[in-house]
Amino acid sequence: MTKFQFNESLINLEDRLYYYALSLTANQDSAADLVQETFLKALNFQSKFKKDTNFKAWVYTIMKNTFINNYRKKVKNRMMMESSTNDYLLSIAKNKVFAAPDAQQEMKEIYKAIELLPENIRTPFVLFQKGYKYTEICDILGLPMGTVKSRIFLSRKKLENQFRMNRM
Repeated sequence: MTKFQFNESLINLEDRLYYYALSLTANQDSAADLVQETFLKALNFQSKFKKDTNFKAWVYTIMKNTFINNYRKKVKNRMMMESSTNDYLLSIAKNKVFAAPDAQQEMKEIYKAIELLPENIRTPFVLFQKGYKYTEICDILGLPMGTVKSRIFLSRKKLENQFRMNRM
C-alpha cells in the first residue's frame, strides 16, 4: 500500500471511527480527541501495517487500545491522587478542629442509613459519592447506564424519605 493509498484509506474511515469513538467515550469532545490520537498513531506506525491485511481492523484496534490505555491512566491517576489526598489528610489530622457533637451524630446517622440500603442500590450510590462517573460505575458493576442512574436516584429518594420521616 502506497503512502497516498494509506492516507486515503485512513481519511475514508474518519466518520466510522468517530462513531466508534463516541460509543467508547460517550462524549463528543473525547471522541474527537480519540480519533485524532488514533490518526496520529496510525500515521506514526504506518510501517508496522502489513500488506494484504485488514486495514480497517488494524485502525480500529489502534483506537480500542488507545482508549483502554487512556482509561487505565485515568484510573491510576485517580488512585494516586486519592492516596496522596489521604496522606495529606493524615498529616493535618493533628491540627483538625472537630465538628460539634450533634453534627457528628448526624453524620453517624447518615452513614448508618446508607449501610441499611439494599446492596443493589447502595453500591452504585456509594461509588457515585466517592466521585466515580456513571460510565465508570457501569464498567465496574457491569450494569447498563439506565440501571445505574435509576439505582442512584432510588438511593437518594430512600435516604431523603427516611430523614424526612425522622425529622417529623
